[in-house]
Amino acid sequence: MDWSTGTLGFAAGVLIALVTAPVGVSGAVFLLPVQLSVLGVPSPAVTPTNLLYNVVAGPGALLRYRRGGLLYGPLTRRLIAGTLPGVVLGALIRVFAVPGPAVFRLLVAALLLPLGLWLVARTLRPTAGAPAEPSPRTVTALAVVIGAVGGVYGIGGGSILGPVLVGRGVPVAQVAPAALASTFLTSLVGAGTFGLLSLTGGDDIAPDWLLGLACGLGGLTGGYLGARLQPRLPERLLRLLLGTLATSMGALYAAQILM
Repeated sequence: MDWSTGTLGFAAGVLIALVTAPVGVSGAVFLLPVQLSVLGVPSPAVTPTNLLYNVVAGPGALLRYRRGGLLYGPLTRRLIAGTLPGVVLGALIRVFAVPGPAVFRLLVAALLLPLGLWLVARTLRPTAGAPAEPSPRTVTALAVVIGAVGGVYGIGGGSILGPVLVGRGVPVAQVAPAALASTFLTSLVGAGTFGLLSLTGGDDIAPDWLLGLACGLGGLTGGYLGARLQPRLPERLLRLLLGTLATSMGALYAAQILM
């Protein structure tokens, strides 16, 4: 990695985390196209590199949410209990079942596009009465599935968990710190899993350590600033931001598949 690549990775990390941290998304899913198309990180190494980004960037936003007393709670514990085993399963699937970038992009588009549109629609035209929040068992089961999906493409699962939980009526201020804590821990486990798999599966499975650190340091800075900004933003705006981010990324990957 040369200095220009590292600087670009750092700048991308700052900007992405600044926008995504207020809604509980680490930004790794939005860093993916930058890594694949601009920085030239090969697949499947892009997945553990993204997980490394989450590990380095995560403490910035988490520190800020901890100071505000928003980090600890039952939702955080349920998400962690589900996503930790799920991300190990996802890492195994990523290496041995879906190494190709075409399948990778199709999976992202199929998940995020309808999820984002659903959240935007619910925000702009809310249904009568408050939506029922999911039960604790449902949250844990959902976290297992999404943790596995997150392990497949290196996002920790927060970008999917956030829209689902917010769409089901959980406030963004409650979802954001829980989703980021889950993303951080699952990314730590996922990066370690890929590191072990790289010992037997080839160098292309290992993360790009220097680039992941450069992007992560940018995300550390942007995440702290984004978490500090969140209390100043209204709930409706945060919901629209989360839905728009998910929709735009799903549409981008869908367009790449069709090109």
